[in-house]
Amino acid sequence: MTHSSTPFDVCIRGAGIVGRSLALLLAAQQLRVALVHKGAVDPSETGHSDVRAYSLNTASKQLLSDLRCWPEGDACTPILQMQIQGDQGGDLRFDAAAQGVEALNWMVDVPVLEAKLAQAVAYQTYIEEMTEPAPAPLTVICEGRASQTRAELGVNFEVKHYAQHALACRIQTSEAHHQVARQWFQTTHGPEILALLPIGGKNSHAWAVVWSLTPERAQNLLHADAADFCAQLASACEQVAGTVQLTSERAVWPLQLAKAERWIGVIPQATAAAKATSKLQAFALAGDAAHAIHPLAGQGLNVGLGDVAELARVIETKEFWRPLNDPKLLRRYERARQAEVLAMGWVTDGLQSLFAQPALPLQKLRNWGMSGFNQFSPLKKWMAQHAMKSAS
Repeated sequence: MTHSSTPFDVCIRGAGIVGRSLALLLAAQQLRVALVHKGAVDPSETGHSDVRAYSLNTASKQLLSDLRCWPEGDACTPILQMQIQGDQGGDLRFDAAAQGVEALNWMVDVPVLEAKLAQAVAYQTYIEEMTEPAPAPLTVICEGRASQTRAELGVNFEVKHYAQHALACRIQTSEAHHQVARQWFQTTHGPEILALLPIGGKNSHAWAVVWSLTPERAQNLLHADAADFCAQLASACEQVAGTVQLTSERAVWPLQLAKAERWIGVIPQATAAAKATSKLQAFALAGDAAHAIHPLAGQGLNVGLGDVAELARVIETKEFWRPLNDPKLLRRYERARQAEVLAMGWVTDGLQSLFAQPALPLQKLRNWGMSGFNQFSPLKKWMAQHAMKSAS
């Protein structure tokens, strides 16, 4: 590692998956990086560490593979099929073989991925891990949606709170998952979205559960005994994989659509003396510090890694004379990523709003639309390919 007296090119605040991935990409460009890690991630940000489940697409897989941090073996489960069911018989299916790809996406074990990134950072001489921020021409804020630094900089975080909480856990079923991800849009107990996501490798019986529920029902299921919880889950998923056994704690957190009003800016100098002696320090937001979307599409981390890839690309391709704190340079990153995130947020928010409507005519219309879309192969293929590459 470098010595703390060495001047840094970039300071990254936040050492999660997004922050570490960015640090490694910038270090590969021989930029000196201060990676600020202030301790464990707040559980309210992601749920309990043992129940987090990330669905990564082709672009994210390529990025992490290039960093030699892609999990292998049972820590990575390729998804071969995705089956989505509506509340009035709507049916939509995606198949990797039909798309001509090896997998639609991959379910990745979070602790294994984090450990690989941490190990890679430890061996990278251009990165120094720190507990306090260091001065640098560019500071990248990757602290999550509750970012304290973003608040201190006065960046407004526009939040739309959904009338839903997410419940996450791990389960084991009597039948193997066969690498098929399943999702149900339901209205029996109010608007709900249940996802069963295959984990544990190709022949596993293990699943990650992400269940979007009304806040009251989420709390009831959180505190229900294991037998009652499994019975209600088995009913909601129509017992597609046999009997259900709870294998982890349950975690609940509120869902929201959010975005920062601006993603770049200048860090104000604290004193007049600092202004006179210090060079301009700029900042950029990335990951959940810049945006948050509904988990129904499983694109949260993919969008964050898309930020990482774009910011690293903008820096690598900049004019040799342009400094890292140049507002015009950072504006290139902001323009590119805001457009992508706006589109993804619009899609997930639109789907959530559509299935939150209880009126019977709308139920029939949206389920008819799902089934009709399922029969229109060219459009379905385009949508699947876009989802697989959206983080690039």
